[in-house]
Amino acid sequence: QVQLVESGGGLVQAGGSLKLSCEASGLTLRGNAMAWYRQAPGKQREVVATVYSDGTTTYADSVKGRFTISRDNAKNTVYLQMNSLNAEDTAVYHCNRRVAPLSWGQGTQVTVSS
Repeated sequence: QVQLVESGGGLVQAGGSLKLSCEASGLTLRGNAMAWYRQAPGKQREVVATVYSDGTTTYADSVKGRFTISRDNAKNTVYLQMNSLNAEDTAVYHCNRRVAPLSWGQGTQVTVSS
């Protein structure tokens, strides 16, 4: 059974940083394009960042220059380093495959106070 477990969220002041982790079990991340998604209250889920199997990364315009996605295939884990956080980054963050997402985990709440 595939399980994606996100962690690292919390309450942070505007301008602060957080690093999210996503550990996968039942799924080998190597060879999969993985993404971080977020969903704010009353809004649709959106893709924040993607890391492809060759290491290429892409970002939503709203987070370019502030967020960095990375992967550690040996640990079967994907990370999201978030810097210069602002109130608009407040959301529940999930990781999943970029294509054909699997069952969604619980996610991790990020709350940025202004």
